[in-house]
Amino acid sequence: MAEQHSSKGIMWATIIVTIVLIAIIYPLTDRIYGSAADASKGGDEADVRIQPVARFELTKAAPAASTGPKDGATIYNTVCGACHNNGVAGAPNPTDKAAWAPRIAAGKETLYKNAIVGKNAMPPKGGAADLSDDEINSAVDHLLSLVK
Repeated sequence: MAEQHSSKGIMWATIIVTIVLIAIIYPLTDRIYGSAADASKGGDEADVRIQPVARFELTKAAPAASTGPKDGATIYNTVCGACHNNGVAGAPNPTDKAAWAPRIAAGKETLYKNAIVGKNAMPPKGGAADLSDDEINSAVDHLLSLVK
């Protein structure tokens, strides 16, 4: 008959094999990863690894140096063109003469007023509250020159 192993013998064999494996594997993993105590010594490396991906700081913008009134083309290109060139929120494109026909028929004074106080989705002065009424009027004049 074949030799029978007792459950105690299997248990001890399993414990011994486990201890041997731990004794072999543990030093290998300890060298690769290091310990928490070693990481605290080289704190600079750890600080670099845990830095946030991005940083930002909110500051108040310095007022732009006033160089006198801006011309209509500059205002149109920096403020108005963002919406009117792309038709954002229903803003008529300067190349769409059919959309501008009823607006032009209403008169320049109406266009000036709408540009200054805003209309529909367009905010007052196109969102550039620092512009004077005369500067807005010159931007409207420039826009009308593009429409014709």
